[in-house]
Amino acid sequence: MIYLYSFLFSGALCLLGQIILDNTKLTPGHITSMFVVLGAFLDCFSWYDTIIAYVGGGALVPITSFGHSLIHGALAKANEFGFIGLMMGMFDLTASGITAAILFTFIFTLIFRPKN
Repeated sequence: MIYLYSFLFSGALCLLGQIILDNTKLTPGHITSMFVVLGAFLDCFSWYDTIIAYVGGGALVPITSFGHSLIHGALAKANEFGFIGLMMGMFDLTASGITAAILFTFIFTLIFRPKN
């Protein structure tokens, strides 16, 4: 049943993003930013952890999980190191994803050529 919940949660987020994209003048960058902020907002009140417990890995795949990871790490380090811990923790949980994005982008730019 957890697979169904994961699929439905991720699908609902994609559907919401597509509805916003089709019915507004917002660009994909705006929608992505909104979803990151939404994930961060939900994590501030520990609601995103409840969603993860209920739907499993489906909540860790969408872009909202990036906002969750940013705030989750920042709040954890802030409890330990104070104000300076906010920036330290923000990059603790997201460093591997950011590094992978930079590395794969570099590799793909070497392989593929942009069209004019």
